[in-house]
Amino acid sequence: MQAELSIVIPVYNEQATLSGLFARLYPALDALGIRYEIVFVNDGSRDGSVSLLAEQFRRRPDVTRVVLFNGNYGQHMAILAGFQSARGQIMVTLDADLQNPPEEIGKLVAKIREGHDYVGSIRRVRQDTAWRTLASKAMNRLRERITNIRITDQGNMLRAYSRNVIDLINQCAEVNTFVPALAYTFARNPAEVVVEHEERAAGESKYSLYSLIRLNFDLVTGFSLIPLQMFSMLGMALSGASGILVLCLLVRRLLLGAEAEGVFTLFALVFFLMGVILFGIGLLGEYIGRIYQQVRARPRYVVQAILEEAAPECGQAAPAGDVANLVPLEKRGVGR
Repeated sequence: MQAELSIVIPVYNEQATLSGLFARLYPALDALGIRYEIVFVNDGSRDGSVSLLAEQFRRRPDVTRVVLFNGNYGQHMAILAGFQSARGQIMVTLDADLQNPPEEIGKLVAKIREGHDYVGSIRRVRQDTAWRTLASKAMNRLRERITNIRITDQGNMLRAYSRNVIDLINQCAEVNTFVPALAYTFARNPAEVVVEHEERAAGESKYSLYSLIRLNFDLVTGFSLIPLQMFSMLGMALSGASGILVLCLLVRRLLLGAEAEGVFTLFALVFFLMGVILFGIGLLGEYIGRIYQQVRARPRYVVQAILEEAAPECGQAAPAGDVANLVPLEKRGVGR
């Protein structure tokens, strides 16, 4: 029988937290009393995460599947691969670091059953550093002004999606995307719930400051043309102001004669305009770079193997613990 609930968990160097995750996740899902599956996607971990995932698969092959990438493609590509592999009618994404308690999954499932097709989560009390909290809030405000996406807590991965939203996401072939925002654009009846948040059980965050900046660039440039339009309007305003300044200097020269004063003011104006131009070139480069990546049409990710119970032949039951791994890439291992 098909699972009603699918949990998609990207894993990257989470050896220190996986045992604790297993100990809490499976009992929490068993307590829901519904058919479920858990899809772990290993995003090229270099520690012992793969061994722990394989061992957990052998313990609970009935509800566990493991997708193994051949390299590191990023958290959102891992989530998209999980969506492609998952079979449930309700999808829930969860980080492996235990900052989002698995016991909170039931809140999102209940909200989906009320008729919502996308359910985000808001951390009641964030257990992050001050700079990350402030940076996240600032980017939330900027994103809401630039796009039509209304996500209160964009940095929280604990989210639920209905099957129809996932099917639409699976049809997309974007090289770079922000999964929660993409799902929000397809949702007809989104909602949010407040959840608890815990300190990271072990290890450290995989997102550096640079990664967070890159993620927000992808979010802004992937869902709105407003940055380009704002820069165009800024260019017109600066051009008009520069024209007025030149006219004023010309009139002053005709009336008062040549002068050597104000040189540093002109230098300041020139440097300011140069900075604006360089920023504009960088902004254009972001959009052009996305086009360049898209037209190359390279695979978004490559699956090395999938650990799952072998599908039974017609009229036969699958042997206990039978594994269909090392799935041929030409069959289903390349993400487009």
